Amino acid sequence: MNTAFASLNPWRAVSWLVLTSVALALSGCGDGRSSPPVKVDVARETLRATLEKWQAGATPDSLQQETPKIVVQDFDWSGGARLIAFEVLNGDEPVDANLIAKVKLTLQTGEAAPAEKTVTYVVGTSPVLTVFRDMFR
Repeated sequence: MNTAFASLNPWRAVSWLVLTSVALALSGCGDGRSSPPVKVDVARETLRATLEKWQAGATPDSLQQETPKIVVQDFDWSGGARLIAFEVLNGDEPVDANLIAKVKLTLQTGEAAPAEKTVTYVVGTSPVLTVFRDMFR
């Protein structure tokens, strides 16, 4: 079994698979058409705004009710972790229809002391705004 899935509870594993499928469908993978290149400035702003909303206490689902809608997947956020601070690191990279960006997060879960981790996000701008945590980087 893939170790990335072994550490997930069954609900999270299924959620990850569904969200990955949605991301692929939204990005146009497999339909024979190429997706438009990522709008880098829009992607950077979308990532920053998404993280600010997490820090302010929003839920991932609440971002789908806003205009423009943002589809978000982050297991720490969905799992109830509080975002204390974040730093978008230099060196993001546009790759086809996505922007790949590293972010240093300071998270607090329950009563535990805040902890830092560096993660990678994949941000898309077409046909909808998407911010997905890369589980494999």
